[in-house]
Amino acid sequence: MMDIDGYVAQFTDEPGYLDFARVGPVGRGVKDEEYALSGLLGRARFGSLDLLEAQDARVREAVASLIGFDSSHVVFQPNTSQGLMHAMFGITGGVALSPAEFPSVTFAAVRAAESLGVLAPQWLTTDDGRVTPGNLRDQLDSSTVAVAVSLVDFRTGYLADIEGIRQVIGDRLLIVDAIQGFGVVEAPWHVADVIVSGGQKWVRSGWGTGFLAMSDRALEQLTPVFSGFSATDAEGTPLDEVLPPTRGVGAFSVSNADRVAQGRFAAALEEIAQVGVGVIRSRIIEATNRIIDIADEFGVTVVSSRPESERAGIVVIEPAPEHLAILGAALYNHGVTTTTREGRVRLSAHVSTNEETHEMLRAALMSFGSAINV
Repeated sequence: MMDIDGYVAQFTDEPGYLDFARVGPVGRGVKDEEYALSGLLGRARFGSLDLLEAQDARVREAVASLIGFDSSHVVFQPNTSQGLMHAMFGITGGVALSPAEFPSVTFAAVRAAESLGVLAPQWLTTDDGRVTPGNLRDQLDSSTVAVAVSLVDFRTGYLADIEGIRQVIGDRLLIVDAIQGFGVVEAPWHVADVIVSGGQKWVRSGWGTGFLAMSDRALEQLTPVFSGFSATDAEGTPLDEVLPPTRGVGAFSVSNADRVAQGRFAAALEEIAQVGVGVIRSRIIEATNRIIDIADEFGVTVVSSRPESERAGIVVIEPAPEHLAILGAALYNHGVTTTTREGRVRLSAHVSTNEETHEMLRAALMSFGSAINV
């Protein structure tokens, strides 16, 4: 069994990296898995393709173990966006969502509405992008059949109260874009009807990895619009006949998956399960607490949530508009990797974020403070 120290030790990201909300550098376990499976594919030794084919069941079991769903309710996806497209194109009725959601959510809803004309986006008014039970309650009506929300908001780092949202929306479908929290947040997954996530961020399994999970209620209500030849009940590839989609979440598949990507995703998830999401979250909370303390030390405004119950791995700071370029230059000059959007700087930490990284951030903010106070 891997403990938290062993988990941390396998990562080799260099000090100064605070951009896990964009992409998480992969660890040794994922790289070893990719090397091993790519080797099998390269040699094509007799019988070796069976091991590659087995990665589908393996990755669905790995996802299921973390979200508490049965593996039969999980299907692999190459990214979050494709999973959300599957979900949105399958809905008939109104879908309540914030216009400030990451474009994977909003594009899926609008494209479905424009193409099929059976989904109606219902744009929510929010508190700086935060969807809460309180601001959601009075914006739902009888035509609302689903609510789509990010588990963690990509702009503000706000950790949504999906349990409270479930209580407010009743038996409507709850669609959760989980990518900014999956693997580092112990969420009440059972309240969601649709869970979609990629693995390139906090799971640290690289691009081309993800999943779509659905409850029984979602499977009853959603139509598998994009359902390819890999999503039928035929044994093998159906030939000379277009068969109907299979029953269940497997219908939300287009083609054969990248088995090496499935192996990378499974390897990363299995390590997370060994260490424990709660243990990983505790380390990340410690790292983000340190970031907040450093920002406070130099008087840089933190606009993301401070209560630990409302955040995961993201801290957002906002300098005065005229100081944004100076802050960006200070971070760059001290080798601190971050994301800047709309006048705000997003800092995101993981278990491998060490004291050297914190000191690099501290030096950058010290230089920033000196520059604006000349």
